[in-house]
Amino acid sequence: MSAAELDRAVDLLVRQVRHWQQPRWAASAEGGNVSRADLVHKLVQEIADLAADAEGQPRRDVPRSVNPLALPDQLRVVAADLVAAGPPEPVLAGAAATVAATRSVL
Repeated sequence: MSAAELDRAVDLLVRQVRHWQQPRWAASAEGGNVSRADLVHKLVQEIADLAADAEGQPRRDVPRSVNPLALPDQLRVVAADLVAAGPPEPVLAGAAATVAATRSVL
């Protein structure tokens, strides 16, 4: 069930941001001093770290694209990697909650 929750959370976030252009990505996230692009990249890195942990692999920095329009695709990829790694349900549930929390401040 948690894999489905993560997929749904990612889908909702991607649908929210996929049409954004550069100025919208550059704007500050709600209640913070970090851009929306920085916040989503941080989320992508967190999910990638969870996937690496679940696979027993070293954590690696997710490359930062100059174009934030790539962020939704990066998020989909790292979330799919996490699900494919087969971590325990609480890890997937936590990832889904993190995605939802990020979405709420965008």
